[in-house]
Amino acid sequence: MAEKIQKTANLFSRMWRDYLHPYWARISLALFFLVLEGSTLGLLSWMLKPLFDRVFVGGDSDAIWWVGGVIFGLFLLRAATFVINRSLMTSVSLAVSTTMQTDMLRHVMTLDGAFFQKNPPGAMIERVQGDSIAVQGVWSTFISGMGRDIVSLVSLFGVAIAVDPEWTLAALIGAPLLILPMVMVQRYIRRKMRQNRQNASQRATRLDEVLHGINAVKLNRMEDYQAGRFAQIVDRIRIGQIKMSAIGATVPALVDVVTGLGFMGVLWLGGAEVMSGERTVGDFMSFFTAMALAFQPLRRLGTLAGTWQTAAASLERIYEILDMRPTITSGPRREAPPDTTIRLEDVHLSYDNHPVLNGLTFTAEAGQTTALVGPSGAGKSTVFNLLTRMVDPASGSITLGGVPLAEFDLATLRDQFSTVSQDAALFDETLRENILLGHAEDEPRLRAAIEAAHVADFVDPLPYGLDTPAGPRGSALSGGQRQRVAIARAILRDAPVLLLDEATSALDAQSERLVQQALDGLSVGRTTLVIAHRLSTIRQADKIIVLEAGRVVEEGSHDQLMEKGGAYAALVRLQFGEE
Repeated sequence: MAEKIQKTANLFSRMWRDYLHPYWARISLALFFLVLEGSTLGLLSWMLKPLFDRVFVGGDSDAIWWVGGVIFGLFLLRAATFVINRSLMTSVSLAVSTTMQTDMLRHVMTLDGAFFQKNPPGAMIERVQGDSIAVQGVWSTFISGMGRDIVSLVSLFGVAIAVDPEWTLAALIGAPLLILPMVMVQRYIRRKMRQNRQNASQRATRLDEVLHGINAVKLNRMEDYQAGRFAQIVDRIRIGQIKMSAIGATVPALVDVVTGLGFMGVLWLGGAEVMSGERTVGDFMSFFTAMALAFQPLRRLGTLAGTWQTAAASLERIYEILDMRPTITSGPRREAPPDTTIRLEDVHLSYDNHPVLNGLTFTAEAGQTTALVGPSGAGKSTVFNLLTRMVDPASGSITLGGVPLAEFDLATLRDQFSTVSQDAALFDETLRENILLGHAEDEPRLRAAIEAAHVADFVDPLPYGLDTPAGPRGSALSGGQRQRVAIARAILRDAPVLLLDEATSALDAQSERLVQQALDGLSVGRTTLVIAHRLSTIRQADKIIVLEAGRVVEEGSHDQLMEKGGAYAALVRLQFGEE
């Protein structure tokens, strides 16, 4: 138990250091006003003694003005401090939440590809958004508890003790009954909240999968099936929340029971003393009001155990991500390589113990076009991932301009490559933003890029031109148009190495012709690596490398390989017929 308490305390200590500390002045000011607000309850209960003894019982008409004025002033003070507190706490709460979300996204984008294979987008959306929102208001709840509710209880019990210590002891006789339930509730809520956060991640993942695959869902008539799977997840969340709500209400309910026992004890003990004349009506009303006003702060403090564990479960998930470190890190070299000759030497790589590359060795000469061909699973796309260090090899050497890739700063290395793939990744932004990708706009260069990529052919007639939205994942464009936008990006990027991954495989004849023209122009003067299943598109390549089972089985020009009559010639015959 002590270990769990220490772990939770460490989480909130990190949260203070990482996110709350910059706002310490604002939090301190809010805490000051919370203390003022909390202290007014004790003063209000204390003012009931002169109200009853001097005004109602004693008949002192002059006292009603100053007693009423003080009570009214206390209510004004409570109203003012409440508004100030709420404004300060909300501003800090939202600032912390947005900073936390931004930090998580920024950190997640540094992690390796393996991380994203194990964590689907929906789950990460829930981590970045859901968990940070779950934590958003919890610290303000604790500050309120420490500042307002604890001060309120101290002032109210101070009044109660000042009136009669024995009555106070009688009112608190059932308090020890709360200890064991609070411990049990904390354990239960911590466990159930973590399960609920995991279920919420599954819910977000299922939504992401269905909405991104909506065409497949409709074509395969999977609506009922997907709705059923989603219903199972949200039912688990609903049941979990009901259980947490019921268990979380246990402590406040027990506070009610303990408070009721206390009131019975005070009525039995104090009522007799008032009726006998030993104590005044003002004494009893001041004490009774103090205990009644302590009722709500006690209930709020009773819920802190559940609130603490709810936030702790989300904080654990947040720091679980923030503590992850990428295995692919930058090297020291920030200068571009002397040339763009690419060399792979005895490269091995496996995915989940399944070998993909088995001693791959080849050279792509600077300024030339090298084509990679072979059956699916031969390792062609893996080569591109290795060159851009999306993954690192298990063994072997990969160099660019004679410099090992691991020695380059990642930003410097990736600046050397432009990639055009069969699945052009477009964002739900304007065409202009999809081409610029966050870089400063240079209108003449941008115009030259869209002309060279044949983007102008379909953009210029549009009412909004380049400011036309591309739609989710570029859904407002055809396949050929998306490819041409990707080529315009590559032209604007002007990187010395061009990687083409099946860039024309899914296009119709007319789109393929336009895209191929743009690619031919883009390849001039660049080191180009091409992955192609349509062998007609690589006949003019300077070198063709044939891969099988992660190793090179042939290399040479088209004519040379056809003369050999080996693996490449077999692929050509398979694709184009015997002739």
